[in-house]
Formats: sequence, C-alpha cells, structure tokens
Amino acid sequence: MLTIDSLREYGANVDEGLARCFNKEDFYLRLVGMLQQEQGFDKLEQALAAGDLDAGFEAAHALKGVLGNLSLTPLYNPVSEITELLRARTQTDYGPLLAQIREKRDALKELLA
Repeated sequence: MLTIDSLREYGANVDEGLARCFNKEDFYLRLVGMLQQEQGFDKLEQALAAGDLDAGFEAAHALKGVLGNLSLTPLYNPVSEITELLRARTQTDYGPLLAQIREKRDALKELLA
C-alpha cells in the first residue's frame, strides 16, 4: 500500500516532494499513484530499441521532470543519467540503465498495488 512511510522506505525524498505539493499528503500520494499510467517509460524503451536518440531524450527529459517534482530519487537518478547521455547523443548500451529503471519502477508498482 502506498503511504508516506512506504515511499520513505523506497528511498523517495518525501519531505521535498510534499513541500512541492503544499504539504498535502493526499495530493502527493495521488500524484505518485498517477505514475501507473505514465507512458513515458514505454516511450523511452521503444525509442531506444529503435535507436531514436531524439525521441528517447524527449521521453527521458519529461520523466526526469515528473520524477524530480515528486522527489522519487530511486527512479529520478537513473532517468537523470540516461537523460544526460541522450542529451549528448551518446552511442552506448542503454540496457543496464533501462534495467535499473525497470527495477525501480517495479518496486514502486508494488507499493501502488
């Protein structure tokens, strides 16, 4: 179940995220819950699978903003890293970063269930 405490255990900077949400826990938790419908993760994977660094950057950059605003550090850090690599149009194996993002997203999904 998604709670402030479970998000803290997950590694989110809850105090920072709450501050951005006017310290309204229900509002913050609702925004975090909306990540279940976030299509940016799929768009990022599809773009990178197709070798489209521009579309990958767009998806990663949008995700970085959402995750940063919610202070979901475990997801924010690898998404931020991949965003900067894509910004520089770095040709590399993005698989390990995508795996890390998937792992952290799955852990968050467990909290949302």
